[in-house]
Amino acid sequence: MPQSSKNHWCHSVTPLVNRRDILRLTSCGFGWLAFSGLFGKTASARSLSLPHLHVDNPLAPKPPHFPAKAKRVIFLCMRGGPSHIDTFDYKPQLLKDTGKPGPRPGSKLLGSKWKFEQSGKNGLWISDLFPELRKRADELCLIRSMQTDLPAHPQAFVRMHTGTSQFIRPSLGAWTLYGLGTENENLPGFVSIAPPNGFGGSTNYGSSFLPAIYQGTKIGSENRSIAGAEIPHLKPRLDRRDQRAELDFLNTLNETKLKRDLVNPHVEGAIEASELAFKMQSQMPDVINIDKESETTKRSYGIGNTKTDNFGRKLLLARRLVESGVRFVEVGHGNWDHHFNLSQRLEESCQEIDLPITGLLADLKSKRMLDDTLVVWTGEFGRTPYAQGNDGRDHNNKSFTLWMAGGGVKGGYSYGSSDDYGYEAIENAVPIHDLHATILALLGLDHERLTFNYAGRDFRLTDVHGNVVKDIIG
Repeated sequence: MPQSSKNHWCHSVTPLVNRRDILRLTSCGFGWLAFSGLFGKTASARSLSLPHLHVDNPLAPKPPHFPAKAKRVIFLCMRGGPSHIDTFDYKPQLLKDTGKPGPRPGSKLLGSKWKFEQSGKNGLWISDLFPELRKRADELCLIRSMQTDLPAHPQAFVRMHTGTSQFIRPSLGAWTLYGLGTENENLPGFVSIAPPNGFGGSTNYGSSFLPAIYQGTKIGSENRSIAGAEIPHLKPRLDRRDQRAELDFLNTLNETKLKRDLVNPHVEGAIEASELAFKMQSQMPDVINIDKESETTKRSYGIGNTKTDNFGRKLLLARRLVESGVRFVEVGHGNWDHHFNLSQRLEESCQEIDLPITGLLADLKSKRMLDDTLVVWTGEFGRTPYAQGNDGRDHNNKSFTLWMAGGGVKGGYSYGSSDDYGYEAIENAVPIHDLHATILALLGLDHERLTFNYAGRDFRLTDVHGNVVKDIIG
């Protein structure tokens, strides 16, 4: 792929000639694309000496900017804002001062109802809400000083995924796929499992101005069991030869329009999506079929248990996807918006994910995949140290906790801190742009060089901000 003087990935949306014209002229028609794709890996670095013009598969693997710690990401997103001061951010002073006036006028401080224990060799403080995950404490890297801009769900959720809440921008998964490509041309490089319908919807796994091929493929939705989720049209209506002929005819029509328009990203996206869908039919049904896993593996993820079955299935599917070459998989879980009835609802939410996540980490490690698979657990923000009503917590964007595991981060490590009440980050604060810069760095990507030229400007995930949190990298 051609590079600028700064040696960063950069596409243009206004080439003089697009790659579909070149394919049509040099490969005897688009019907040969599936065949020529067999040779994509050897030709992936070639271009036709025209700026921003490539004939390679846009999903073909690309070299990172520098040696990577992680090859893939599993992003666990807890929609609604988990309470950090009840889970991973131990605040004994808050417990002592329960009932005293809080930082908000008229509020009263509320200490955690759950006990904390030091876990692992380095004594990470983790609450009783995660008894299973405690067993993997030596693999966890806690960031207890996260911050975001606004304490509003839709804005904070979209910002966590795209770096901004003000504009429609490519998601973290889309940027990752754009920068690195995928390791399996028969599967999508970015999959979003059970995303929410609200909170920005498809923006959270969209590609915005990046080519459409980099957007996430959705499987299921948050408010339905993943066991019944299907990918539309995955089962072909025709035999493979007839389907290939039908697709070639459709591509001929699309190529005619591209010849007339010269540039039409929407049509190019449709062509690429159709080709990927055709390839997916050969492998995707097998990958998403978790019935082939052993009963022991299923139990380790909590499958078969009423409380943990749904999330366990999501995580086992995520492991099968990354094992098959998918670059970025997000797994959604909600609702963590515990304004009321915190004692019951927070415990229920944690019970649903504790065993499955522990099973995922153990499974990845047993398959020797954890070292180069980055697992991230986070919500869009945290909760307040003061009570809302008698048994709830409000939104808190000034401090929250996330953790990472594998993928080159330090295990059994805690970074940053909040004040005595967990209200505001006071040491080594980590804004969202720094988080994104760090995730990209673990994948071998320089966030300042991973750019895309759109409307006359080079855009990037971190805009004009972002610092890599080097202290958490092992």
